[in-house]
Amino acid sequence: MTQTANFVAADLGASSGRIMLGAWDGRRFSVHELHRFANSGVHGDGGLYWDILGIWSQIRVGLTKYRSRHPEPPNGIGIDAWGVDFGLLDREGRLIGNPHHYRDPRTAGIPPIVYQAIAEDTWFAETGVQTMAINTLFQLYSMVRAEDPALASAQTLLMIPDLCTYFLCGEKTVEWSQATTTQMYSLHQKDWARTLLRALDIPINILPPVTPPGTLLSPVRTAVIEECGLLHTFPAIAVGSHDTASAVAAIPNMNENSVFLASGTWSLMGIETTEANTSEEALRLGFTNEGGVDGAVLLVKNITGLWIVQECLRQWIREGHNYTWSEMMSAAGEATPFHYLIDPDAPQFSNECDMPRAIHDYCVATGQRVPQTVGAIVRGAFESLSLKYRSVLESLRSLTHRPLSTIRVVGGGGLNTLLCQMTADACGCLVVSGPVEASTFGNVMMQAVATGYLSNVRSGRIAIAESVECATFSPHRSGRWVEAYERFRALPSC
Repeated sequence: MTQTANFVAADLGASSGRIMLGAWDGRRFSVHELHRFANSGVHGDGGLYWDILGIWSQIRVGLTKYRSRHPEPPNGIGIDAWGVDFGLLDREGRLIGNPHHYRDPRTAGIPPIVYQAIAEDTWFAETGVQTMAINTLFQLYSMVRAEDPALASAQTLLMIPDLCTYFLCGEKTVEWSQATTTQMYSLHQKDWARTLLRALDIPINILPPVTPPGTLLSPVRTAVIEECGLLHTFPAIAVGSHDTASAVAAIPNMNENSVFLASGTWSLMGIETTEANTSEEALRLGFTNEGGVDGAVLLVKNITGLWIVQECLRQWIREGHNYTWSEMMSAAGEATPFHYLIDPDAPQFSNECDMPRAIHDYCVATGQRVPQTVGAIVRGAFESLSLKYRSVLESLRSLTHRPLSTIRVVGGGGLNTLLCQMTADACGCLVVSGPVEASTFGNVMMQAVATGYLSNVRSGRIAIAESVECATFSPHRSGRWVEAYERFRALPSC
């Protein structure tokens, strides 16, 4: 079909959310921001939560802004967000409290307890998901152990984007790419891992049906339509609702030699394939298998990404230093290379903290020079992240026996030219950056496929390639990166 169409994409991130307009002109897509808002965890009652009703209100603001600019309603709306976190509904469909944030400490020490009952390799063989304390499995089991009354009264579990979709249209379903992030979905059985979950007394009756990406759901509720001033209803659509699935769906020219790198608060580095890899080597190397679109499986390594620098910036602002991002990048570009190195995935960097102090303490503990300036701190964090990418790239080559010569960067980190060049230099690979708004493009493209404006995902990717410009970074050969990588490999937990 060649008709024009408008789609609304709600792209929810762990630090900000955007409500975007995706326009299809019959050949190309364009995306425009309707509304942007800050998003972060909220402390209360000794826990860390998401303000889910605040997020929902921002989605409605975005729809209202759409109405102020466009007389006709959109052709669809889809929501993508981060994985693992969830909300609970009671038997009347009412929300039971605020969803916990994945960085909430309630899962501390839970994985070893789960694995005493059922071995880690058994879980991995069934679900293909790496062990991370933030996983839905461990969040739920922490509630089982605490005899949490919220779990006792729950009728339905919905992942964050699915919960927002429920607010939109009333459907109680979990989209497939989100289900695969939970460590509770069997990639082999194509269903929830019910036998394993029963052994932990996790109530499987709260798990709703799983819906594939590209599914037309119910029309948006009349009350939402009226509140936002829209003329008539339109369909909610299950896109690749895990933001990584949507982002990878939008990458042009993905092939056997390509690695994707979704770069944001988290970095997710991996390949697109057709079958889950649940081998012992994949488990040992810390990889996870997540759902993509069009039946794809994403073999991924989760890496702490821009979070470390974001936390540094927050600490500096708390101390009264209102640095801009461009000021930090300029200072980092001028700083001395390889002043210090850290493992971004070391546990001391995983939670909210005084991040510059955490870096200071790590350097002292590992016998390195302590960075004293903003530029030195930021540069060292980026160099360390680039070297982590090299480590993951080498593991991917070992697992897949592919040459993997091109790294395709999407997400906000693709705008960071310093980090992109460092990644090319550290990995000795061509780095192609773009599209920055990949999750939005992928979200909109799947809506276009679901509504018949595009015939399939392949044609959608071709259309996205014609819609965006990408930047290319060639590696600069330097022995200093080789030396730095040897230092990096010697760090604790690397």
